[in-house]
Amino acid sequence: MEILLSKIKQLLLDKQMEELKVLLNEASVIDVLDLFEEFSLSEIAVLFRLLNKENSLEVFESLDVHYQEKLLLSFTEEKAIEAFSDLAPDDRVRLLDELPARVTKKLLYSLNSEERKKTAVLMGYAPQTAGRLMTPEYVRLKENITAEDALIKIRNLPDSIETLYTLYVTDQSRKLIGVLSLKDLVLAKPDQLIKDIMETQVVKISTDTDQEEAANILYDGGFLAVPVVDREERLVGIVTFDDAMSIMEQEATEDIYNKAGLIRTDKKESNQSARLIEGSYLGTLKVRIPFLLVTMVGGFLAGNVIHAFEETMITLTAVAVFIPVVMDMGGNVGTQSSTIFNRALILGQININRFWRHITREMGVGFFMGLIMGAAAGTIAAIWQGIPMLGLVVGLALIFTITLATILGFFIPYILMKMGLDQAAGADPIITTVKDVTGLLIYFLLVRLFMIYLLPG
Repeated sequence: MEILLSKIKQLLLDKQMEELKVLLNEASVIDVLDLFEEFSLSEIAVLFRLLNKENSLEVFESLDVHYQEKLLLSFTEEKAIEAFSDLAPDDRVRLLDELPARVTKKLLYSLNSEERKKTAVLMGYAPQTAGRLMTPEYVRLKENITAEDALIKIRNLPDSIETLYTLYVTDQSRKLIGVLSLKDLVLAKPDQLIKDIMETQVVKISTDTDQEEAANILYDGGFLAVPVVDREERLVGIVTFDDAMSIMEQEATEDIYNKAGLIRTDKKESNQSARLIEGSYLGTLKVRIPFLLVTMVGGFLAGNVIHAFEETMITLTAVAVFIPVVMDMGGNVGTQSSTIFNRALILGQININRFWRHITREMGVGFFMGLIMGAAAGTIAAIWQGIPMLGLVVGLALIFTITLATILGFFIPYILMKMGLDQAAGADPIITTVKDVTGLLIYFLLVRLFMIYLLPG
């Protein structure tokens, strides 16, 4: 790879374009994508023009939408139109969502009438729905044709069809009535009718199905594609496995940002990373500050609790030593639980209708973790400070705090979700605030309760 990179850099420097063209087109698409990371945008635009049509399309489709946008805007108008026209309709829509309005209009009008219609249909559906995600290019068969006629039709299909492994059957009004695999069609007798081969139990989604739900259906069912129907049950497109994986990756990335307290300032998730890395200081601060303020308020509240028990700490200074233990253990457990909740929710492993069963189990896990960690910390505290009763207080405080933190880790994201708020973004700061205040209260109240046994003599 290093040798290939140095050769390309030298040929580019010497302006040996013919040799460079041969070298680039002999390389694999994966190698070309890796090479692009080593060049500036202007250099990439030059290299991209040297790729043949087949390689350039594959490379362009593999790029992140944000990068596609930058690269497209750096092209000449002719090259931009060519790259845009070669994309599948669903990929075009995702790119158009990122481009300036004037560029979008020009690119749309550059398409032929048939391609423009396909793209316009997808753009009519709400963002982040199956309607936007689907591709209108699929194989549709009529129920009354023979297997032989169906195979003839498939052989004459254009190369743009995304998947041939699953075939969809419709009636005269285009309503979806069945599905069959290419294997079943090939193995069928030539004179068998499609309606006698097809399966009538079809897993399908509607155009307004949330894109994340659509991706989960594909993933959980192990499908290569799932059909999309409109309100009249007419087949209008399919969502393919690669599109579903792309959406799951986007959603996972967004949740990672949210867990770190990076709230969204607009709905263009694919630009989140770029804004944080390349954006202005003001824009980055707007993303990161809000939830830090929530955490800071929690810190002041926790400080107020400590201040209220100041006399207790003066009387028995050893009490202060274990404040970080109580706070940190509760914080880590709360973060663990909220992460588990959000991940399981995304993957469909949590059934919201059975939420109380999930939270009860998590509370049990928290109690046993509290017993284990409380026993360990209590023993250390008793031996370290030479006050056995202090060890008991520290142990009990951790049992209560860790159990409470696991409950909060599930309950607060659930409440935020029910309120229509972003549970991934808001849960941790609220959990931290509530847990810090309650954890300290539990600890100091236990100290007060056992104070007579804690004092020497």
